[in-house]
Amino acid sequence: MSQPEPFPVELLTPPDPARLPLPPAAPAAPGAQVLRGAVYDIPEGSRPLEVDLWLPAETADPVPVIVFVHGGAWRTGLRDDLGPRFRDWRPGPFARLVRSGFAVACPDYRLSGEVTHPGQLRDLRAALTWLHARSAELRLDMARTVLWGESAGGHLAALLALTAGSLPVRGCVTWYAPTDLTRLAEDQPEGVYDPSDPGTFEALLIGGALTDLPDRAREASPVSHVAPDAPPFLVLHGTDDVIVPHAQAERLVTALHRAGVSAELVSVRGGNHLWAGIEDEDVERCFNASLGFTASLDLAARRVDAADRERDGEGSGHGGRG
Repeated sequence: MSQPEPFPVELLTPPDPARLPLPPAAPAAPGAQVLRGAVYDIPEGSRPLEVDLWLPAETADPVPVIVFVHGGAWRTGLRDDLGPRFRDWRPGPFARLVRSGFAVACPDYRLSGEVTHPGQLRDLRAALTWLHARSAELRLDMARTVLWGESAGGHLAALLALTAGSLPVRGCVTWYAPTDLTRLAEDQPEGVYDPSDPGTFEALLIGGALTDLPDRAREASPVSHVAPDAPPFLVLHGTDDVIVPHAQAERLVTALHRAGVSAELVSVRGGNHLWAGIEDEDVERCFNASLGFTASLDLAARRVDAADRERDGEGSGHGGRG
C-alpha cells in the first residue's frame, strides 16, 4: 500500500502582506478617501497588524507621507485616534492633513500586553517597510516621510525616527511624549512615581521595573539614540502635564541640540496630558503648528530635490557638449 504524499508545509506560510489585495477606498471627506485595515505584517504567533491609509481622492504625483503613531500608554489605544480633543472635529484631523497635501498612514502595533519592547518598534519598522513596498500603487513619496505621535505614540515615533537606519525619515513631531524612562521619577514630584514598581506602564513596556532593568530602560529611551544625523524634531508638551512631566520634552530637545540637530520645543502653557486644560483654539494651534512644521520640511525637501535635478541636468548637458 502506497504511503500518502508528505503534506506541503509551505502552505502553512502566511501570505506576503506586500502582495495582499488592498482594501477598497471609501470617501472620508471632500478630497480625501480612506483605506481601512490593510494588513502590513503577520508576526509569528500574533494577530495580523493593520494600517489605515488616508489618501487624496485624486493625485497625479506621489504625495508626502505622515505616519501617525497612536498613544495609550503602550497598553491600549486605537490606530486612528489623535486623542479626545480631536474626536469631534469635522472634517477629522487626518482628512485635514490629506487636504493639505499629505497621505496619512495610521498603523497598529502590538501593545505591551502582547509583546515587550522592542516589539512595538519592530512593528513600526515593518509598517514603514510595507509602505515602501506599496508606495507605487498608493502614489506615496516615501522619501518625504514625517513621523507624528502622541504620548506613548510620540515616544515610539521618536524612537523610530532616531533608529530608522536606511528608511528615510524627514522629521518627527511628538506630543507630550516620554523620552527618558530612566529619569521619570526624577522629573515627577517626590513620591509620585516609583521606578521600582513593576506595574507602571513603562515597566510593562520593557518587561520589568525600571530599577531592575536599567539597561533596557535606557535602550527604550529616545534620548539614548540621539545622534548628529537625526532628523529635525518638533516637540510639543504642556507645562502642566501630570502624566508625563514637561521636563521629559526638555531632555529630548536638549540632547538633540547638543548633537547639532534642529529641534524646537513648544511649551503649551497650562496644557495637561492629552491637551486637557487648554481651550479649543489652543488645541487647534498645536495641530496647526505640527502641520506647519511638517509642511516646511516637505517644502525644503522639494527644493533640495529640484536643485539636485537641475544640477544633474546641467551635468548631463555638459557631458553632451563635450
